Amino acid sequence: MLDLLGSGAVANLAPSMLLLVLVGTAAGMAIGAMPGLSATMGLALLVPFTFVMEPTRALVLLGAFYMGAIYGGSFTAILVNAPGTPSSIATALEGYQMTKKGKSELAVVGATMGSLVGGIVGVVALIFLAPPLADFSLRFGPQEYFWVAVFGLTIIISMASGSLLKGLIGGVIGLLLATVGIAPVGGEVRFTFGEPMLQGGVPLVPAMVGLFTIPEVIRLVARKGREAQMVEEREHRQTLWHMVRLIFSRPVNLVRSSVIGTVIGILPGAGGSIANLVAYNEAKRSSKHPENYGKGEVDGVVAAESANNATVGGGMIPTLTIGVPGTPPDAIILGVLLLHGLRPGAELFTTSGDLVYTFIIALAVSAVMMVPVGLVAGRALQRGVIALPARYLAPGITVLTIVGAYAVRSSVVDVFIMLALGVLAYFLSLAGISSAPIVLGLILGSIAETGLVQGLLTAQGDANPWASFFTRPLSLVLIAMTVLSLLWPFVRRWRQRRARTAAAAAGDTSTAAGAPGDDVVVIADTLRKD
Repeated sequence: MLDLLGSGAVANLAPSMLLLVLVGTAAGMAIGAMPGLSATMGLALLVPFTFVMEPTRALVLLGAFYMGAIYGGSFTAILVNAPGTPSSIATALEGYQMTKKGKSELAVVGATMGSLVGGIVGVVALIFLAPPLADFSLRFGPQEYFWVAVFGLTIIISMASGSLLKGLIGGVIGLLLATVGIAPVGGEVRFTFGEPMLQGGVPLVPAMVGLFTIPEVIRLVARKGREAQMVEEREHRQTLWHMVRLIFSRPVNLVRSSVIGTVIGILPGAGGSIANLVAYNEAKRSSKHPENYGKGEVDGVVAAESANNATVGGGMIPTLTIGVPGTPPDAIILGVLLLHGLRPGAELFTTSGDLVYTFIIALAVSAVMMVPVGLVAGRALQRGVIALPARYLAPGITVLTIVGAYAVRSSVVDVFIMLALGVLAYFLSLAGISSAPIVLGLILGSIAETGLVQGLLTAQGDANPWASFFTRPLSLVLIAMTVLSLLWPFVRRWRQRRARTAAAAAGDTSTAAGAPGDDVVVIADTLRKD
């Protein structure tokens, strides 16, 4: 294997190959930054150009494009609250809040460094852990996928920083939207109101763009300007080196989120849209200051971007070893492999080892190239967006969202769905209901329903089909994780309350001992705020 790795590294150092990786990374970033134009769509548009290319170069171009597209979605998520891809949903939660606080440049740098580390960790896992992890992914049946979806829904507790009830309302709205269209198992047509285009359900990309972007456009027009924000941006500007040091001063968050992204990428059908939210939730849960999340916390951006870029390498593990795409873009890359007469499996690594490892090393090179390209392009875009007057920015964003929603299925219905959900999200935000739980419910609703129905059907021969959800070893692990996720916020709140009580008791004791009473009150108040 070391010989193949060495030959792959040498092949990637050729000027023509480096140029190919650079072009693929930059093109992917450009597509990913456009709301609605997902990595899957961009790869599909790129496939015809690879028919005339040699297989190695075709795969390298697609891999670099994929890596760049996942990262590129963070730009618009941070700057205008418009996630370029579903993998950038959690990035928007913190990144846009940082933009409103005048710290968008720090958010862009955090996304870049997180994407670098996540991409490298995913590639390392692909190199060394492909066979055993691919075997692990095969152990997941319908029951496990149901519990994965339930575990994902517990993230709503973290997202509902203001009110748990409002967060749950948003999640229920998302689950209801997921029931529109033909049932994934059984084929019943539900809630389409006679519209054939709704038989495919509420499309994720137009819904996501509408729920996140349209409310901000309405607020942007209502504010009629962002002059105060521009002043704050100049006041908070830091040197690039200082920002990079700040990001890497928290290595645990980087590594943990990258590992989460890699593992979730291995599970067929999950991908970055789930990985970024799970990593964000874990970062918030383990933070010493979870109250800062939702208000512009750079660790949230780093966690989301580390996880979603790690899914690139993680998703390739089942794709290359057993021919099961880990994520939707992987299905396109698998198709290109088959078009060139290459079949996934152990034979692919032995008979076409040079090609495979050249492709794998190219993913790592693309992750490294994202840093200079992303910092130059991302910071330039950041400064351009900040300087652009609201009267130009609002219509520009609106046009992009309409084009992105239409491009998914070339359907005007999708545009109306996007606009309707956007207006609904604006009025829900006035009531304190966030868009994030709605999107989470929409993503996980179909996964939970499919897992539930298929699990019951596969266990029809048992005396109690429901028992299969509670007796499988992996299901028990996922149930334990779900319970822990549900209880952890209450445990943390109890610990904080206990610490405040202890601090107050310490303040009373000091006062009784004759310390200056006013000073003790000030110290106790400070401890309570902390």
